[in-house]
Amino acid sequence: MIDRALLARTAELAADHLDAVGERHAGPLAGHAELRAALGGALPAAGEPAAQVIEALARNAAPGLVASPGPRYFGFVTGGALPAALAADWLASAWDQNAFSAISSPAAAVVEEVACGWLLELLGLPGDAGVGLTTGAQMANVTGLAAARGALLARAGWDVEERGLSGAPPLRVLAGEEAHVTVWRALRLLGFGRAAVEVVPVDGQGRMRADALADALAAGDGAAIVCAQAGNVNTGAIDPLADIVVAARAHAAWVHVDGAFGLWAAASPALAALVAGAGDADSWATDGHKWLNVPYDCGVVAVRDRAAHAAAMGLTASYLVRSGDADRSNSDWVPEASRRGRGFAVYAALRSLGRDGVAELVERCCALAARLASAVGEADGVEVLNDVTLNQVLLRFGADDAVTDAAIARVQEDGTCWVGGTRWRGVAAMRVSVSSWSTTEADVDRTADAILAALSAGGS
Repeated sequence: MIDRALLARTAELAADHLDAVGERHAGPLAGHAELRAALGGALPAAGEPAAQVIEALARNAAPGLVASPGPRYFGFVTGGALPAALAADWLASAWDQNAFSAISSPAAAVVEEVACGWLLELLGLPGDAGVGLTTGAQMANVTGLAAARGALLARAGWDVEERGLSGAPPLRVLAGEEAHVTVWRALRLLGFGRAAVEVVPVDGQGRMRADALADALAAGDGAAIVCAQAGNVNTGAIDPLADIVVAARAHAAWVHVDGAFGLWAAASPALAALVAGAGDADSWATDGHKWLNVPYDCGVVAVRDRAAHAAAMGLTASYLVRSGDADRSNSDWVPEASRRGRGFAVYAALRSLGRDGVAELVERCCALAARLASAVGEADGVEVLNDVTLNQVLLRFGADDAVTDAAIARVQEDGTCWVGGTRWRGVAAMRVSVSSWSTTEADVDRTADAILAALSAGGS
């Protein structure tokens, strides 16, 4: 029997957390040892009442939570969960659907199919592309690059899905020197050693140089995969995708775009020029839990060549019987078989925002990033290290890394906001990522004040 009181109390605890998250300390209030003491211990021999477990979990985990759903959490390009997406995700957990196929859940299959179609339209990608929802951009990159590997080897007469890589014709892989770590891991998982990747120089903002790519492609031969980027994780800079596609096409190379957050610029008429040419690539990866602001975990992969996509990811077994030719099997497009119904949250987010709402969300975050850069960058001793064209701001304080590192630590300790540290071009920098639907101008102004107060407290 369903314990309605338990579910009602859980909803109350969740609502209490969200009510307070906007004004609570933006970072954690407890470290590993304290959390381990509160949450650890031996597994009890006898089970505990569910209500007792939930109350204790909510109480003991709270000091170790970060305010990522809040309006002043600016770490790791993290967006908070939209209300409709959060509610749909709660329903998805209650419905407990295994969303791998139309047989296991017709609703999950249709909702994901509809949502994926909307995503292709919003992002300016081919409407007939293969598309699926992964755990995040990491597995979206794996999927897109697996399709690339299979398609290019098939052109050379080698069926990698049947024969594996041993003895296969070599493939070239070219990536910008600022390629994201998830691209490097995806390549590793797919059998491309790091040393075999040809690294292409980038400009001062981290964009791959299309002229250098053209030279590199011309300097070698053989089938090639080019890994481009829409949204440098530090600067927000987007590779010159149109020029990259032209260079790649001259050598019949496959272009994969890692657009974990930057690809969402395509949803904004005001920003779409930043990703011009993206729709002419061959495969794309992005995140839903970044700029679409759906709960973790959700990524999106799309592949122009549906057959190559399905060949790389498809499942066949005697018991996997389709109910009809038109039915979607979600697991044919992603690495996971058993999977949660993450399409419900994506559907709800898109439906609640609409096309105009998605564009407004992206544009507002970019405007807020520029506002922060202006407010902080005008102070003495502050340098804005990047061209703020998207939602990323890189700040450096003084001429010594120690000044910047100390300012970051003081901001995190203060708790008004949370910002992270990074290294850019060999120097320390504060990284601010504006990605949440709930962030306002007032939040940005409070953040600017907190950063400047932290700098002042250091005597710089």
